Amino acid sequence: MKGLYLWSLLAVLSFSCKDKSGSVSDSVKEEPFVYDMYQPSEMALLMEEMYNHGLKTKQDIIDGKQPVDFPLEFLKIHSAEFSKGKGRNEIFDNFSKLFIETQKQVYETDTEIDLKDRHNNSVNVCITCHQTECTGPIPRIKKLLIQ
Repeated sequence: MKGLYLWSLLAVLSFSCKDKSGSVSDSVKEEPFVYDMYQPSEMALLMEEMYNHGLKTKQDIIDGKQPVDFPLEFLKIHSAEFSKGKGRNEIFDNFSKLFIETQKQVYETDTEIDLKDRHNNSVNVCITCHQTECTGPIPRIKKLLIQ
C-alpha cells in the first residue's frame, strides 16, 4: 500500500509540472537582459571635446607654442542640449559667454597678458561655473591649469 501511495504521489507531482501540451511549464521565462547604456548629451560631448582641446592647448603653451585658431565648435555651448533634467539658466548663460571671451583671449597675439595666465583664466571660468552646478568634473578640469 505504501508503494502505491508513493507512486501516486510521484505521478501527481510529475504531472503538475507540465502544462496542457505535456511540456514543462513556461511560467518562468528568461527575458533578455537589456543594458541601460549611458548616452552622453550634446553638452557632455562638447565639454569632453573642450577638455581634450584644453589638454592640447596646455601642452602647446608648455612647449612654447602660441595656439593659433579658436575652435568654432566651442560656440555650440550656447545651443547644445543638456542631459535630462538639466537646462540653461542665467548663470550658465553668463558663464558660457565669459568662457568664450576668455578662450578667444588665449588665441590673441596682440596682448601683454601672459599666455599661461590667459589659459588659466579660461580654465578658472570653467571651474567657477561648475561650482554652481555639476561639480563632479572639477578635479579633472583643474588638471588643465598650468602651474
